[in-house]
Amino acid sequence: MRSPTDIYVFTCAFTFTLWNNMQPTVENEFIANYSNSLLTSVPKNIPVRTQVLDLSHNRISGLSISEFIYLFDLQVSNLSHNLITALDFSVFIFNENLDYLDLSHNNILKVCCLTLASLRHLDLSFNKFTALPICQEFGNMFHLEYLGLSAMMIRRSDFRSIKHLQLHTVFLTLGNFSLYEPESLTVLTTRNLHIVFAEEENFIFSLLYDGMSTSENLKIVNLRYNLSYKDFPSPPLMLLKKIKTTALTLDAVDLQWTIILQIFMLIWYSPVEHLTVRNLTFRGPLEEPTEYAFPPLLSSMEQLISLEGSMKALILEHVRNKVYYFNQEILYREFSEMNIANLTIIDAYMPHMLCPNRTSSFQYLNFSHNALTDELFQNCGTLVDLKLLILQKNKFESLRKVSFMTSRMKSLRYLDMSNNLLRHDGADERCQWAESLTELDLSSNQLADTVFECLPVNVKKLGLQNNQISNVPREMVELESLEELNLASNRLADLPGCSGFTSLQFLNVEMNSILTPSADFFQSCPRVRELQAGQNPFKCSCELQAFIRLERRSGGKLFGWPAAYVCEYPEGLRGTELKDFHLSLLACNTTLLLVTALLLTLVLVAAVAFLCIYLDVPWYVRMTWQWTQTKRRAWHSPHGHQGAALQFHAFVSYSERDSLWVKNELIPNLEKGEGCVQLCQHERNFIPGKSIVENIINCIEKSYKSIFVLSPNFVQSEWCHYELYFAHHKLFSENSNSLILILLEPIPPYLIPARYHKLKALMAKRTYLEWPKERSKRALFWANLRAAISINLPKADETNE
Repeated sequence: MRSPTDIYVFTCAFTFTLWNNMQPTVENEFIANYSNSLLTSVPKNIPVRTQVLDLSHNRISGLSISEFIYLFDLQVSNLSHNLITALDFSVFIFNENLDYLDLSHNNILKVCCLTLASLRHLDLSFNKFTALPICQEFGNMFHLEYLGLSAMMIRRSDFRSIKHLQLHTVFLTLGNFSLYEPESLTVLTTRNLHIVFAEEENFIFSLLYDGMSTSENLKIVNLRYNLSYKDFPSPPLMLLKKIKTTALTLDAVDLQWTIILQIFMLIWYSPVEHLTVRNLTFRGPLEEPTEYAFPPLLSSMEQLISLEGSMKALILEHVRNKVYYFNQEILYREFSEMNIANLTIIDAYMPHMLCPNRTSSFQYLNFSHNALTDELFQNCGTLVDLKLLILQKNKFESLRKVSFMTSRMKSLRYLDMSNNLLRHDGADERCQWAESLTELDLSSNQLADTVFECLPVNVKKLGLQNNQISNVPREMVELESLEELNLASNRLADLPGCSGFTSLQFLNVEMNSILTPSADFFQSCPRVRELQAGQNPFKCSCELQAFIRLERRSGGKLFGWPAAYVCEYPEGLRGTELKDFHLSLLACNTTLLLVTALLLTLVLVAAVAFLCIYLDVPWYVRMTWQWTQTKRRAWHSPHGHQGAALQFHAFVSYSERDSLWVKNELIPNLEKGEGCVQLCQHERNFIPGKSIVENIINCIEKSYKSIFVLSPNFVQSEWCHYELYFAHHKLFSENSNSLILILLEPIPPYLIPARYHKLKALMAKRTYLEWPKERSKRALFWANLRAAISINLPKADETNE
């Protein structure tokens, strides 16, 4: 069970929703729309200045004066589709400007009348009146033009009070109809009479006969008769003299063929010029077997066709045949020989139509939605006056045969062959079209590029949308008169040129496969005033930029811009309108891009060259090369394997300007005394005949340590730099701790050249020995230095081995 709180919340929500629905949809201050608002009564808060009031599709059951008394400006009131059961016209007594009142589709049983002098439109149809609700006061509504009524019976006296009114339209809905007194309708004076009969009841044909004698335009819905043909009331002979109808529409007709024939003969002889029959079902006689249903038709139709009538146009739509035995050829012959200008037979399952035996008066033929094939009207030379031919939604397959069909139609201007199965295989036999044909619709077929070999040369408007065309061939028949071409929904990959369409003004290529349309289209097609190219899968790239600029220069010739022109590719730009797609000039100009790339390359090369010179890169490259060459020669030397044995405790690298200190201090203190140290010095240990670089490398490799005597003179020496480089290279290649730095004199950082960055790094990261100026500290200096290079070298005989 629901709790009281739930019920309260639900009630509040429902009340709020209902209150919202009761608020009018105010389109402006003079219109109040309360339709579909679940109202049970007329709202009390209708704006007093309302002129148009819509209360339709609610549940209103009654009306009162108080609800309308303040609506002095009310002109239109729609109260249709409610539950009103009684109507008192005095409700609207204060609405003097009311000229439109719709009370149709209610449950009104009785009416209390009052003259509403300004009323022009009154609709009481689809109610539950037993007799026609026509009061004597209706006769004073001299402005009344439209009158809708409903009833279950009609008597002659019902229309007397309004017979003097010049009505434009009378609409009658007759449900559960039980009585009609003949000639009751003839009292009316109306231009249009529309009668809707009950669906399941047998139609009273006196209504049809009297209706044709009453109005110029007559429409009857639900014309059914299930009784025997013997009970059918044939039209009176004097009726033809009374008929006023020139346009007759019969909808939802279900009759025996013999009854249809009698009605058709009556109409044929009458002044009716336009006959429309929709949803027609014809049956065989109830009292005879179906195989005998057709013979009465034959003689009657022959008599009918032999006479001329007033009819100009016949329209048959949605025809169903329930006569099982049916000689169709005879019926087709009668249709083809009819002496009328316009014939329409739509959705009748018609497989064929015969060519008229004599020159036909047909100017318009519409055989849409049937089962017609390529054999239609072949070698037919009697349709010389035919101007419009519509054959859409049939089963035509050969475009060449269609052209032959038209070749003898000398007046044909318009042909609709859409929604068929047409193909053209490009056969050697040329197509032959009517020279007068100027408008051709071949949309929704199976045509490919070869269709351009089979087109009428004088065509001005051509529809080829929804086919299988991928290209417009350059070698094709020139269509010099073509002004409008529709190629939408095909397989085109680019905009077609106008070499074969010199007069083209309108082109539609929507929904194709165009990624990057040509930007020179309007140059090749100068007469085109409108191009529809939207809804294609545009690829937003540099190639498309030219087309976008084309739109700006075309002056509005692109139909549907910008909404229909959207990027499909790449994925990141999908959905972007072309007007919002932009790329830089550099990105889309190849020459400019190459020039820019070349300039950047030159700048980069210059920067690299500058850095190489600044960082002495060529020197390092040269040294690396010499190192590599020396190593290669040593490797290929027969005694190369012996070169790696240690022969010296240390190799001494120093500037020539510091040679006195080396000779007077370093060498004597290390090579003399206990623990004799063997030093490698370039002046005494370089091998004559070898290059200096090779000697340096050999000495460094044959020495356990490398001693570098650092001073301002050292950083100015080129050879010292070589020796430091090769020693540093050995440090990393052999992962050894072979460098000993002796700082003979302090070196200001600004004196160290840029290429000595290795020296800067070594002095920053490694401990060096500083030559003391005080003599008392020199003994410790020599002890530390000896300890750093202390190692037992191999003996001479071991080395020789």
